[in-house]
Amino acid sequence: MALSLSCCNSFNLHNQVKVSQSFSSKKCLENVKNLVHSTGVPSIATPPQESLQRGNWVKLICGASFEDVLDIRNLSLVYTLAGVDCIDCAADASVVSAVNEGIEAAVDIVPLRRPWVMVSVNDDEDLHFRKAAFDPSDCPLDCSRPCEAVCPANAIVLKKGDSLEGGVINERCYGCGRCLPVCPYDNIKAITYVRDAVTTAQLARRNDVDAIEIHTNGRQTAPFEDLWNGMGNSVSHLRLVAVRLNMLHNAQCDQLICLISNVVILPIFKQISLPDVGKSTTTLMNTMFSIMSPNLSCYNLWQLDGRPMSGDIGRGATREALAFAVRLAAAEDKPPGFFQLAGGTNAHTVNGLKEHGLFQINGNVEDGILTRKMSGSHNSFIGGIAYGGYARKIVGRILRAMQSQHGLACVEDHPAYLSAAVEEALALVGSVKCYAELGIDRD
Repeated sequence: MALSLSCCNSFNLHNQVKVSQSFSSKKCLENVKNLVHSTGVPSIATPPQESLQRGNWVKLICGASFEDVLDIRNLSLVYTLAGVDCIDCAADASVVSAVNEGIEAAVDIVPLRRPWVMVSVNDDEDLHFRKAAFDPSDCPLDCSRPCEAVCPANAIVLKKGDSLEGGVINERCYGCGRCLPVCPYDNIKAITYVRDAVTTAQLARRNDVDAIEIHTNGRQTAPFEDLWNGMGNSVSHLRLVAVRLNMLHNAQCDQLICLISNVVILPIFKQISLPDVGKSTTTLMNTMFSIMSPNLSCYNLWQLDGRPMSGDIGRGATREALAFAVRLAAAEDKPPGFFQLAGGTNAHTVNGLKEHGLFQINGNVEDGILTRKMSGSHNSFIGGIAYGGYARKIVGRILRAMQSQHGLACVEDHPAYLSAAVEEALALVGSVKCYAELGIDRD
């Protein structure tokens, strides 16, 4: 009998703990709902195309090569609750499904309008479409492993045995290249790839894909035209087509990566000659628009990339994206379409736009093929901002803390972590959307 009573007491105590944990989780989830509602996201959120017109469009970049589906799902959930207009991801069916699963989970928590889902593809060699690779058995046991320390995605894990074991976690590597110059033995190589036009066309026809972004190096238009034509009539299923342009060629970007990896951050661009955004650039953009326009039945957007995959490294990373915008604003014969900043964007980008007089300022921008349906005179010159490395960093550290305590998990199953992640995301997105003040200092 005593044993039976003891077991009964133990069972009751266990149930009390479970009830307490359940109550705590529900309370934390209510905190998430209250946070989103008090910020005004459900009432402020507009259809994505209206956000572009107003200049408060925000895109989350998961990464053209980032394929960790659980992280992508959780990031999509958090930033949907924060009110982003678009989520950009790798052109991979499982990744697209993970984004949509995260969106659905967010909408189940707070009814919100869905962000558009965008897939990224390339027409030629591009830094965003590569993976680091090396054989850890080639590394000396006494190597200090600087590649592990410098990787922002925690995509390199090495363990000591008879030899070093592990290496690159392929689905987590998004090709930033910071590990390449720091390897003391030059063992790390970059494996590049080009997305297939046929596979891209199949994704574009899915009812849960709304947009596509084409990464082009701008040196010639033939690869761009081949990719565009290869997609056939699949583009008629899309709501938006974006073209990503970079101020720097790949060689210049690699030079930057070497400097970044050696922690030389602030004076970098004094050492590099930036191409002028003048007649040649706008002519190229207009040529690409003329290639698209016969089959384009949706909005088009130009992504102005400054310093690729660098927003997480510091304040100065955003300067080149701002410089691109300033030069394009002064250029004549700009192409039709919306313009969006990316590449080095972070918490300081909005202030930079304000300093240059470009934040949510009307610019008589024509919105491309749909000009007749929307008044161009009401469009903001800069339609919005895309956040990649910085957005992933501020939420990713919370997701990693959750995983260190609970293992691989859906973030909504641990509402205290979800609340912290949403608060970070709201502060970033809110700087563009002009949400109610959260009382969080991001300077």
